Amino acid sequence: MPPRRILSLWFPRLGAERQMRQTPHLGDSPFAVVRDTGQTQLLCSLSPLASQAGLRIGQPLRDAHAICPTLLTRLENPHVESAFLDVLHRWAGKYSPWVARQDPDALVLDITGCAHLFGGEKALAEGLQRDCADLGLSVHLGIADTLGAAWALARYSARDDSPRRTGDAIDQEARATRARAGKRRHWERGGSAPVTAPPAAGPGRIAPPGKPHSVLSSLPIAALRLEPLTVEHLTRLGLRRIGDLLGQPRAALARRFGRELVLRLDQAMGSAPEPLTPAAPAEHFSTRLSLPDPIGLESDLLAALDRMLPTLCRRLERKGTGARTLRFEVYRTDQTMQWVTVSLARPAHDPDRLRPLLAMKLPEIEAGFGIDMIRLDAIRTEPLHGRTRTGHLAAGAAVATRLQANTALDDLMGRIGARIGLEQITRRHPAASHLPEKSALTLAAAWSPPAAHWPEPSAPRPLLIWRPEPVQAADTVAPPVTFRWRGRDFVTSAASGPERIAPEWWFDDPDWRSGLRDYWRIDTDRGDQLWLYFAHGAGLSPGWFCHGSFA
Repeated sequence: MPPRRILSLWFPRLGAERQMRQTPHLGDSPFAVVRDTGQTQLLCSLSPLASQAGLRIGQPLRDAHAICPTLLTRLENPHVESAFLDVLHRWAGKYSPWVARQDPDALVLDITGCAHLFGGEKALAEGLQRDCADLGLSVHLGIADTLGAAWALARYSARDDSPRRTGDAIDQEARATRARAGKRRHWERGGSAPVTAPPAAGPGRIAPPGKPHSVLSSLPIAALRLEPLTVEHLTRLGLRRIGDLLGQPRAALARRFGRELVLRLDQAMGSAPEPLTPAAPAEHFSTRLSLPDPIGLESDLLAALDRMLPTLCRRLERKGTGARTLRFEVYRTDQTMQWVTVSLARPAHDPDRLRPLLAMKLPEIEAGFGIDMIRLDAIRTEPLHGRTRTGHLAAGAAVATRLQANTALDDLMGRIGARIGLEQITRRHPAASHLPEKSALTLAAAWSPPAAHWPEPSAPRPLLIWRPEPVQAADTVAPPVTFRWRGRDFVTSAASGPERIAPEWWFDDPDWRSGLRDYWRIDTDRGDQLWLYFAHGAGLSPGWFCHGSFA
């Protein structure tokens, strides 16, 4: 069985080069994609000219303009970049059927048994780099036996990560002192003078089969996919390269830096398994409409929706699927976009049920300088099984009436949910508890079916229930003749009961630490019908409390 071989593809300029593919003139000057964090805007992707100008990822936009006044910028569009990476995911399938997304800007391929089809691993890597160059994309790649090693080679084999001048390394000492360095011990405990291998040339590197140590030893600690704080602590101790960790006791490393450091090191060297799970081909239900001239009127958006929605619904119906969440995207002429989403209480593929919900959201769209492309996506779908009516005419009519009634309720929840959100629409369900305040559950109506049956209580329950409030009355088991509640005096005109309710002894509920309760329905001279109970007081003082009202 051939050894496992993993290919890691990293696209370091994915966001910027995606924009440059659409607008070629952006590559003529320094260009960057910025991320809006709410407080400031940060650079998240750079063009080659921007990197040459001294800009870096994560730099504030104000500092970047101070360094490079001619910098051009565009706002980040995360889900469009994710969709672009999905396209690259399908393109990478020509090299291996086992492809997965590893990072927001990277892919990983299992090329075991595939390299010979392209003339070997080196020829496969060269062909892949040529294809990326034809696509206008920068790519760094690494091939190794393990996923961790391939990831490290793709990102750090071509990077000059020599340590900064801190004055504690042999190669940073004065020339006269460095001349005698071979006759004494290195500043690291028990070590000799370090020999730093030069970084590999080219955008990628191929590790020989079965020899991950030889290529990973010279790479920095950050190539092990560790947390930045762990990398900083290791660097302060003088452990800058992966080779510095290979000779250290594993127990001491795990005790001081955690098990993640040892796990990542073993995964990169092949001592610990790291599975590679390819992404399953997702079903995409979307339709797009490109416009010859920009539009900006709501009536034009409705006309575009009427043209796109039937096409999308036919695709959903053929797959036996219904849309649960729809996203309506508009792309403006200034390379910006906006989207609105609507959700349904039940999945559907009927245009007449989807159109009113989308039409309610169209006034939120700002046309700006004009809209030249529209996209409609079913971003969340669920299976929708067809129903066939059988039987005699009366039974079929009854089934049709019931289904139509259910559809009307679902449409009503969808219209209300488009305004206030489906999570705000709730319904009550019975709960498995004999306590009055726990006898029902509040569930989201869109994700729960109606209750089939409500159990009958042993005694009538009040219309309103609140937390028990103390009542000033005589501490007797019999209903009080007079009592005071909420600052008012009441006289009992009629009383029915009692209904004894015991607490749930298997739970420690602070509201039920008073023990057994005897509930009474009290009619007062003021017209109030109150739900009072006498707490027998398990270790506490007994007394009367008001728990609800019948009217």
